[in-house]
Amino acid sequence: MDQDINGTSTQLLPRLLALGKKFSWKQTFYALKYPNYRLWFWGQLISVFGSWMQMTAQAFLIYEITRSPAYLGYAGFAAGLPTWLFMLYGGVVADRIPRRRILILTQTVMMLLAFVLAALVFLHLVQPWHIIWLAFCSGIVNAFDAPARQAFVMEMIEPEALTNAIALNSAMFNSAQALGPAAGGIIYASLGPAWCFTINGLSFIAVIIALALMKLKPFEPRPTENSVIEDLKDGIRYVINHRTIRLLVLTVAMTTLFGRAFITLLPAWAVQILHGDARTNGFLQTATGIGALIGALFIASFSHHLSRGKLLSLGALFYPISIILFALSRFLPLSLVLLLISGIGVIIIYNLCNSLVQIQTPEKMRGRVMSIYSFVFFGLMPFAALWIGAAANHFGEKLPIMVSAFVFLIYSVAIFFFNSQLRKLR
Repeated sequence: MDQDINGTSTQLLPRLLALGKKFSWKQTFYALKYPNYRLWFWGQLISVFGSWMQMTAQAFLIYEITRSPAYLGYAGFAAGLPTWLFMLYGGVVADRIPRRRILILTQTVMMLLAFVLAALVFLHLVQPWHIIWLAFCSGIVNAFDAPARQAFVMEMIEPEALTNAIALNSAMFNSAQALGPAAGGIIYASLGPAWCFTINGLSFIAVIIALALMKLKPFEPRPTENSVIEDLKDGIRYVINHRTIRLLVLTVAMTTLFGRAFITLLPAWAVQILHGDARTNGFLQTATGIGALIGALFIASFSHHLSRGKLLSLGALFYPISIILFALSRFLPLSLVLLLISGIGVIIIYNLCNSLVQIQTPEKMRGRVMSIYSFVFFGLMPFAALWIGAAANHFGEKLPIMVSAFVFLIYSVAIFFFNSQLRKLR
């Protein structure tokens, strides 16, 4: 085992240098050759840009109103709680109802919720409970949107383009993360948060139009005589009994609960530690997004030339180390560099776990398996936000971030460096 780990580490640099000779922009954007996926990609890019503006502005707004990091946790908890109530049911729905229809409905409702929040701020009526309640409503919509969105990818492309399409989805999402928070911070400071929410509402129009224009094969719902409960049980049993998928989903759970928890505290970190404002918060979020974009484009370009298992192992090791160093930094430029590195690490983890789970899941189970994947991803976010927000309220921001990073580092070493099965995944 030690020899395998040492071999992976010592051969990494030569292999990375050799990859440069295999780079091709055509390979990087391979999935865009499918017209339906092109519509999805550009429509989602505009919509997610607006969503990142809203998330950044919403977090800073509730912190500005309350001056309490605990309220950051409350808002995050409210947004994620519906995952526990509806996400698994959303997976069954995604296997029974045309996914495009589900997505048009969910995107329309999220647009209306953004306009409601904008109106409350414009009218100077907004209170912390408004933000928390609207976050809860958005969480309900997302519980049905996420499984359908994950499973919908295969309706737009052929199977050989799956890994590339998932990587491009991540690149699109993180391109928006790289620009949206910074734009949100600037607009928040210049024009006020209501304009961030208004722009987000308008951005949903792009993805709704893109979905309407797609020319898809007729949706054929999976024939079944099972009840919803039986379908849910089948999906859960499949994930539990499939050792590789079980470990990949567990990795997503640990990343969300511990590795990614520190994101909740960035608005407070920008003010209390770095002595900044809404713009500083936007820059911190943007640095993470730029790193994630770099990581996603790397995977999109070289996924056919790399061992996904080994790359996942290395990403899971370097990610918590970058967070520990970030927690020790008080210098904004260094903090931005470390967040950029953390963005690369986290997108390697999430992207490769997603693609490896989908590759090993049959079509008839995809909606339910991806609902479980999404359930873990989104469902643990509120608890991550709640525990780290409460801990920061009592112990300050630094200690909880250090503890969460060390917990994830221990997990990464235990699972990936002592489990040859995961390291061998292609």
